[in-house]
Amino acid sequence: MSYTVAVRALCEFSAKVGDLDLRFTPSPSAQEGIAGHRRVVAKRGADYEPEVALEGQYQGLRVRGRADGYDPARNRLEEIKTHRGDLARQPDNHRQLHWAQAKVYAWLLCQARQLPAIDVALVYLDVDSDGQTVINEHYGADDLRRFFENQCQCFLAWAQAQELRLAERDRGLQALSFPYPALRQGQRQLAETLYKAVSTGRCLMAQASTGIGKTLGTLFPLLKAVVPQQLDKLYFLTAKTPGRALALDALRQIIQASPQPALRSLELIARDKACEYPQNACHGESCPLARGFYDRLPGAREAAAQVPLLDRASLREVALAHQVCPYYLGQEMARWVDLLVADYNYYFDAHALLFGLAQANQWRTAVLVDEAHNLVERGRQMYSASLDQGQLLALRQGKPAGLGSALDRLNRQWNALYKAQVAPYQASEELPDAFLRALQQCIGLIQERMNQAPAEVEPKVLEFYFQALQFSRIAELFDEHFLFDISPRNGPRGRRLATLCLRNVVPARLLGPRMSAARSVTLFSATLNPRHFYTDLLGMPSDTAWLEVAAPFRAEQLQVRIVSEVSTRYQQRQASLAPIVELIAAQFAGQPGNYLAFFSSFEYLEQVARLLAERYPALPIWRQSPGMDEASREAFLARFVEHGQGVGFAVLGGAFGEGVDLPGTRLIGAFVATLGLPQVNPVNEQFKQRLGRQFGAGFDYAYLYPGVRKVIQAAGRVIRGDQDRGVLVLIDERFAEPRVRQMFPGWWQLA
Repeated sequence: MSYTVAVRALCEFSAKVGDLDLRFTPSPSAQEGIAGHRRVVAKRGADYEPEVALEGQYQGLRVRGRADGYDPARNRLEEIKTHRGDLARQPDNHRQLHWAQAKVYAWLLCQARQLPAIDVALVYLDVDSDGQTVINEHYGADDLRRFFENQCQCFLAWAQAQELRLAERDRGLQALSFPYPALRQGQRQLAETLYKAVSTGRCLMAQASTGIGKTLGTLFPLLKAVVPQQLDKLYFLTAKTPGRALALDALRQIIQASPQPALRSLELIARDKACEYPQNACHGESCPLARGFYDRLPGAREAAAQVPLLDRASLREVALAHQVCPYYLGQEMARWVDLLVADYNYYFDAHALLFGLAQANQWRTAVLVDEAHNLVERGRQMYSASLDQGQLLALRQGKPAGLGSALDRLNRQWNALYKAQVAPYQASEELPDAFLRALQQCIGLIQERMNQAPAEVEPKVLEFYFQALQFSRIAELFDEHFLFDISPRNGPRGRRLATLCLRNVVPARLLGPRMSAARSVTLFSATLNPRHFYTDLLGMPSDTAWLEVAAPFRAEQLQVRIVSEVSTRYQQRQASLAPIVELIAAQFAGQPGNYLAFFSSFEYLEQVARLLAERYPALPIWRQSPGMDEASREAFLARFVEHGQGVGFAVLGGAFGEGVDLPGTRLIGAFVATLGLPQVNPVNEQFKQRLGRQFGAGFDYAYLYPGVRKVIQAAGRVIRGDQDRGVLVLIDERFAEPRVRQMFPGWWQLA
C-alpha cells in the first residue's frame, strides 16, 4: 500500500470529537490569516525557519505537510493560528485538533533531524489586537512517535479501503465505455479536444450549441483522463439547479453502461437547502444533528462511502440514518469522493470549499464549468457587497447595548458620504477610509459581544454584522477593477438614506488564479462569443485552447426572420405594442403551436400580453411573473405539451431564457422583442466607462455582448434535436445591423 495524506486531513479525520459548533468567533479571512502568519514570523529571529516541508511513513501510509515554523534556537515547533475575540471561548475540540496537527508535525521534524525532544507551541494571534497567546509543551520524541502512530492507525483502515477502491476505480475507468453506440460528430470533437487539453495541462473554452450532448461530451473524456493524468478530483460546476440535474443524469448513464461501483460522486447543495432544522443554530445545545456530530461521523462516513452516487436525496438518507447534519456530512465526503457536482461558488468564491480543499491537500484537479457564459456575472456577484442605511437606522432604533455610540459614529460617517452629493448617484474609484474605520469598529464591538454572550446577540445585530463583515472583506480586495458607489433614497418620514455598494467590474484578477491552479479548466456553453470578452473578464491563461463545435443543425430547421420596421427602444415602446401583437397573431394563425415570446421587462411583457388578449381572446397565453417559485416555474413549463397551442410570455435573461428543454412540438417558435441590452442607468454607464478604459470597447463589453448573448440563448430553446423544426422572429431594427448579425450562430440563415 502507498497512500498519501496531508497532515491536516489526517488530523481532521482522527482528532475531531464531540459537537459540531459554529459559535466560536468568526475566523479571519484568508488574507487576514496569511498576513497574520507573516507578522508572527517577522517577529522571530533571523534563523527562524517558516513553512518547513515535512513527510513521514507509517505502514505504507505517507503523511506530508508544511509546519508553520521552527525556531532552532529554542528547539520549538510552532503551529500558528489566527483568531478573533476571546480565546477562552474556543471549543475544546478545536484546540484538540490544533494540538494534533502540531504534534504530528513535531514528530516528523524529530524524525527528519534526529531530535530526542522538542518544544511544541500553539501560537494564537488575535488579528484585531495583534496580541499573541503562546501555549507551550515539551515532548520527548518517543511520545510524539506514539501519538503519530495512533493517529495513523486510526486512519489506516480507511486509507487501505480507499487505496483498494481507487485501484478498482482506475481499472474501471480504463475500461469505461461510452453509453451510446457512438459519439455524435460535434460531441466527438469536443471530447477529443478536452482530453488533449487535460493531457497537456491547458484550459479550454468550447462553444458548442445545444443538441450535441455537451454534458456527456465533457464528462466522459474527463473520466477517461483520470488515470493517465493522475487526477485526484473532478469538479463539474453549474450556475443553476437544472445544470446539476443534467450532470447527475449523464453520470448515471455512464455508470449504467459500464458498471462503476468504485467511482464515488457527490452533489453539493447550499446550506439553507440542506438544513433539517433551519430555525436552530449550528451547535450541540440547539440542533440535535450537531450534538455529538463528530462522534457519529465515522459511522455516517463509512455508510456514505458505500453509496456510488451521493445525490441530495441519498446523502440526506444516510445522514438522517446516523443522526448527523446532511450539509456537513456532504462537506466531509467532499474529501473522499472522485467527482463533485456543485454550484460555481464552491470553487470560485473567496471562501470556496473545493478550491480550499484542493490547495490544502495539493490535489491535482480538473474542472468543468457548464453554461460558462454565466460565470462573468456570477463572478462579479461573488466579489461585490452592499450595505443599506435603512438597516442601520432600524438597528439604532433598537438601541442594542454597548453599540449605541459606535453605530451613531458610523451613521455620521455614512451621512457625510453623500451630504455634498449633487447627483442622485455617485461613483468613486477610492474607498471612504473614515467610513471603513467606523464600520470596522462596529464589527469589533459586535464580535466582543458575541465572545462574551453569544446567545444574547439579537438577530438584527447578527444580520448587520455579517453584511458589514462581507463589505469589509470585499474592501480589502478593492482596486481599479472595482467601483464604489452611493445611491441615496428617501426613507421613513422623508429621511435621506443611502445604499453603499462595492461592485466588482472585472473579476479576472480573482478568478484567474483559480483557472491556473487546476490541471485544466474547461468552460463550455452555446454562447462564448466573442472569445476575447470571456477571456478578458474571466482571467483565462494565455495558452487557453479554443474550440468552436459546428452545430448539428441545418439552416432549414430554423426559419429566422428579422422585423426591422419595429423598434423596441424605450421611447418607441408604446408604438411597438400593436405591430408585435399582429406579428404574434399572424404567425400563430399561419402555424398554430406552442411559442415563447421574450421581452425586456415585465412591464413591456404585460402591455403586449394585455393587448393580445383584448384583440385575440381565443389565443391561449400564459405569463411569467416576478419572483416565481419553483412550483410556479414548473407549472409555466408544464403548459408546453406535445402538439399544444399557445404563447408563453417571458422576460429575456430570466428563468425561461436558458436551460429550458422543450423538444419536438412542445415549442415550435420564439419571438424576441428586444435586443436584450442591459438597461441604460448610472451603474451600467460606470461599467461602460471602466470597461472602455481597460479594453477599449466599453459599449460592447457593458451592453452589446451581454445583450446579444441573451437573445441567442433564448433562440436556442426552439431547436433541440435533429428532427425539430421552428421559427425565430427577431423584432427590432438593430437586429439588422452587421455588428449584431455577425454574432449570430453560423448555421442560422436569415430569411
